[in-house]
Amino acid sequence: MNRSAWLRALAGAAVLAAVAAWFPAGTFAGAVALVDGPALLAALAAGVCTTVLSAARWWVVARGVGLRLPFARAVGDYYRAVFLNAVLPAGVLGDAHRAVSHGRYAGDLWRGVRAVVLERVAGQVVLMATAAGVLFVLPTALFGPGLRAVGVSAGVVAAAVLTGAAVLFLGRTRRPRWWLALRDTAADTRAGVVANAVPVLALSVAALAGHVALFVYAASLSGADAPALQVVPLAVLSLLAMSLPVNVGGWGPREAVTALAFAAAGLGSQTGVTVSVVYGVLALVAALPGAVVPLVRWAQAWRNRARPREVSIVVRDADQQPRERSGVR
Repeated sequence: MNRSAWLRALAGAAVLAAVAAWFPAGTFAGAVALVDGPALLAALAAGVCTTVLSAARWWVVARGVGLRLPFARAVGDYYRAVFLNAVLPAGVLGDAHRAVSHGRYAGDLWRGVRAVVLERVAGQVVLMATAAGVLFVLPTALFGPGLRAVGVSAGVVAAAVLTGAAVLFLGRTRRPRWWLALRDTAADTRAGVVANAVPVLALSVAALAGHVALFVYAASLSGADAPALQVVPLAVLSLLAMSLPVNVGGWGPREAVTALAFAAAGLGSQTGVTVSVVYGVLALVAALPGAVVPLVRWAQAWRNRARPREVSIVVRDADQQPRERSGVR
């Protein structure tokens, strides 16, 4: 992990420490105690839905750019990436591993990386668009901060797109290596995302709905006295904060933003922290099957190596005519 990733993780840890220091010591422990057996099962079920939907989005994008990716492998790799994102700093290392692993598997490392980046950006665009849509139902105290959050996120994406387009246009005469990389990225964007806009959009919306539903369930589990329709915009705002690469496995900014959001909505900042912690625990449980994926892959590889292989042995009869016999090794 490079220095910038460590700095982002430390920033997220600092935010989380500040939230933990601000509220009573038992807030976090009390929130964890609310997660019972049925909640664990609900989290696992939600994790299956959101992971399969997200893996399907990746599968569509990867096939669109011309990479082979069996759907079962896509689901397994996505589960592993979600688990690594949940337990490692910065929240993006699992996706980096997924990109490199698939690129090597498909025989095109950089195209595999681009497919993962495009898939993740598609999900982020849907999240930002949803956040922009719910701004008008947020409490007045959150309208300004929410507008700034969406504006900053959209501004970063717009600046990246405009910069890439300008550089692509200016470098078209000499065509240096970076220009070729941008050209390939633009081509993959058209083939993987634009050409498959309908399924990518539908899968992104469905996956986001699954995350929001888990957040609403966490709010009800925490005893938040608010209807689901009031919690949904707060959930979207919290998920937007969680998507920032300044966290420790998703923790940090999410707790701070959720506390502010619930306070502005008149539900209490401590309730917001409790909901955020419960959601964090449920999200971690939802990602746990990803820890099994490497073990299953290792067992399959070991079984394939241990399985007897059929070989052909060429022998000669008395008349010196070759005959092929089968055997196992």
